[in-house]
Formats: sequence, structure tokens, C-alpha cells
Amino acid sequence: MLMPEPDETVIARRQEIIAAMRAIVAGEGVIVDDDELRAYDCDGLMAYKQLPLIVVLPETTEQVSRVLRYCHENDVKIVPRGAGTGLSGGALPLADAITLGLGKFNKILEMDFENRCVVSQPGVTNLAISQAVEHAGFYYAPDPSSQIACSIGGNVAENSGGVHCLKYGLTTNNVLGVELVLMNGDVVRVGGKHLDSEGYDLLGVITGSEGLLGVITEVTVRILQKPETARAVLLGFDSNEDGGDCVGAIIGAGIIPGGMEMMDTFAIRAADDFAEAGYPRDVTSLLIVELDGPEVEVDHLIARVEAIARQQNATYVKVSESEEERLRFWSGRKSAFPAVGRISPDYLCMDGTIPRGQLAHVLSRMSELSDKYGLRVANVFHAGDGNLHPLILFDSNQPDELEAAENFGADILRLCVEVGGVLTGEHGVGVEKRDLMGEMFTEDDMKQQQRLKCAFDPEHLLNPGKVYPTLHRCAELGRMHVHKGQIPFPELPRF
Repeated sequence: MLMPEPDETVIARRQEIIAAMRAIVAGEGVIVDDDELRAYDCDGLMAYKQLPLIVVLPETTEQVSRVLRYCHENDVKIVPRGAGTGLSGGALPLADAITLGLGKFNKILEMDFENRCVVSQPGVTNLAISQAVEHAGFYYAPDPSSQIACSIGGNVAENSGGVHCLKYGLTTNNVLGVELVLMNGDVVRVGGKHLDSEGYDLLGVITGSEGLLGVITEVTVRILQKPETARAVLLGFDSNEDGGDCVGAIIGAGIIPGGMEMMDTFAIRAADDFAEAGYPRDVTSLLIVELDGPEVEVDHLIARVEAIARQQNATYVKVSESEEERLRFWSGRKSAFPAVGRISPDYLCMDGTIPRGQLAHVLSRMSELSDKYGLRVANVFHAGDGNLHPLILFDSNQPDELEAAENFGADILRLCVEVGGVLTGEHGVGVEKRDLMGEMFTEDDMKQQQRLKCAFDPEHLLNPGKVYPTLHRCAELGRMHVHKGQIPFPELPRF
């Protein structure tokens, strides 16, 4: 689709913004050339692409503050961006908005082992935090599959999880404090090194807010001592029902594994081909269950898990006998996304959460939806907390396949809500699930959520177009009876 040429007023406005940004961020920190802007035209949800107005790459909190204050005073929209690995379109640019990249905020500021925390800039990768403290026997627990690339600031924005979130929690359970720049340029600190704060739980509000409330410039996270022992067991089953029942039986027995992941046949074979993880290839579902703690406790729990699995009709049981083997078991699961990328030109990675007891039912329904839409689906998910990540395979070069994949994904998310689950477990809403928010929330629910946004960003300049299908002006939200007066969103651009 050809875009109309901008008029002289728009061109002059852009040049004015460019000049203002270059006065704040010198050198190569302001990107304006179209070819260079293309590196920022999407995040990990590559079905939608849009060139930003410009990209600004600040290096200090003061620069971020000045950029936001300028945007606030001059009615300029702004889209915060971390590493660009998000999968819900949360960092999708707008043609009339600055994209604010935090990639230069890439330093660990302090490792405080006495208080068991790390103070980090938001552009530091998730894995880098664990690598920085491993010499002292510590690590950072939340471990998304993209941990080698995703940033800790993005983790806070999306409330990311990972394979070990069952026992150790998501980002919200492991972040202690943030430095946040508000839309008017004010710099505030919420939380700190202490375990809890008085007053309103603003840290809980900020974590998972998807860049709609402010720009994070510093994060303090909790670190944990590495467990004395960690062992993993592979459990294979001839049906998804047996695998799902085993998940419930393990949790029901009072055992909380460090991690418990489930994969279906398609994902098992793709991951094993890619990572050579040693998975059984003749099973319908595979569980990876990891137990950690003192050696005597781990040995006892491994034996209990084996017994439970056999009672639940497990046809394959293999316990890791070395740290190398344990890591190999996990390598397949951690590589599931690139593994599927080898066998399909494109895929959508969905993210919904369901009650554990609905696993078998939802997998069965997804198989029916796969037949309905004529698209393959590979299932990998955090079985312990019911967080599903179906990978819908399609070819964007084939007419209507992207639309079919989107409709397939929407039906999966509706199914999650139908069985008592939620639209997202850790990827966020962004633009991907924006128009499905009505499946889970009433209009009054969403208006109340937007009243909170209005307290932080009354002009809706921060990351507009994300999360809410209808954006109400703040003045109207203050009335008892809200009239329409809505701010329309543009159609989503596609590649």
C-alpha cells in the first residue's frame, strides 16, 4: 500500500523534532534515515511493521527526562523500546511517534551480595545478570527462552517468566525497585533494596505495564543462591491426557518443581532435531521436570516423581545423571522457537494461561482448530503454571495464511478465557491481543484501568495504540457517564 506524501507542515514538524532531539542527544543518538530506521520497524511480532518518525538512543537518565519533557510539552508521542524481542507488538513504532531505544543503558551498576540484589540498567540482558553473579554462587531466577537477548527492562515491562517461574515466580516476584521517568520528565524511585515498601504497591502497577506509564532507567532485582543440587527427569506419555494428568498429580502431591515444561510430538521432534537433546521421539507428550535443593531432598523427590509418573501411565522415564545431561535436557526446550523456525517460513508464538486441569482439554481443542484452519501448530508450554505457547506455522507468501494464523491464535486465546484462564501469561497484550481484551474485561473494567494510566500519562502520549481496543480521553473518564469521544487507532501495518 502506497502511503501519501507528507505535506510541508508535517515535514517542518519532523525537522523541528529532530533538531530538538539532537540538542539533547548528540552524535549518532538520533536516527532519521529510512534505511537505518528499518532496524526498528517491529519487535519480535514481525507480522506488523511500521517505520518510526525517528529513533532516539539516550545514554543517561537526564537525557531520557529531557526527551520525555519535550514530548510532554510539545504533544509528541513516544514508544519505549528495549531489546525488541517482545512477541506482542508492544514496541511497534508509530509513524508520528519517537521510538525511544534503551539499548545503550547496558551496564550492571552494583552487585550487592549482602542484600542479595543487583542494580542494573534496563538494557542489560536477562542472562547477563546471572553470568555476572555466578562466580559468587548466585543467579537471577526468571529465565525466558530469549534470555540471551531480552533485556531486564523489557522483562519488567512485560512481567516475563520462564521455565523456572513455577517455583521462583515471574519478574514481579523478583524485582525490588525501579527508577522511572514519567511523561512530564520527573524522575521517581519506586521500591529499592528492601523487600517491601509502605503505601500503594506502585511497583506492582509498573511491572507489566507495557511502557504505558513511564520509561524505566534502572532496575533492582533479587538474586538467589544456586541450589546445592539440580536434576531433571524426562517423562514421556502416549497421550496428552496422561501428560496433563501427571502435571496435576505432581502438584497435587505437594511437590513444587523448579521447572515443569510440556511439549507435544511436533515440538519434541523439531527441538530434538535442532538441539540433539536426546528426547524420545515416539511419545505424544513429554514432560521435563526439574527438582532442586539439598541433594538428599532432590533424590527423594525424584523418586516420588518417577512413581507418580508411572501411576499416570508414563512410557518413558529418564533422570539426568550429570549437570551436562541436565543442561542437554533443557537445551531442546530452550531452543524450541528457533527449532520451529527451521521448518516453517513464519510462525506466530501465542501466549495464554489456563488452569492446569484444563491442559488435556485445551490441547484437544487446539488440534481441532488446527484442522479447521489448515495450519500446523507446535505446543510448548510452562505446564506447571498453565502458561501455553502454541506456535502456529504459516507462510506469509501464501494468500490469506497470515489472516488464518491470526484467527487461529485469537480462537486459542478465547479458549483460554473460556476455560477460566487469561489472555497472556508473560508476553503482554501489546497490539497482538488488544482487540481481544473485551473477551476478558468489561468496558467498565477497561475504563478503570485507563483511569490509572491517566494518572501517569494524561495526554496518552506514552505507547498509544497498545493494550486497549478503545482509548478514552482522560477528561471523559472522570465523568460518571462516559460518552464515546474515543481516540481512533489506525489500522495495523503489515509486512
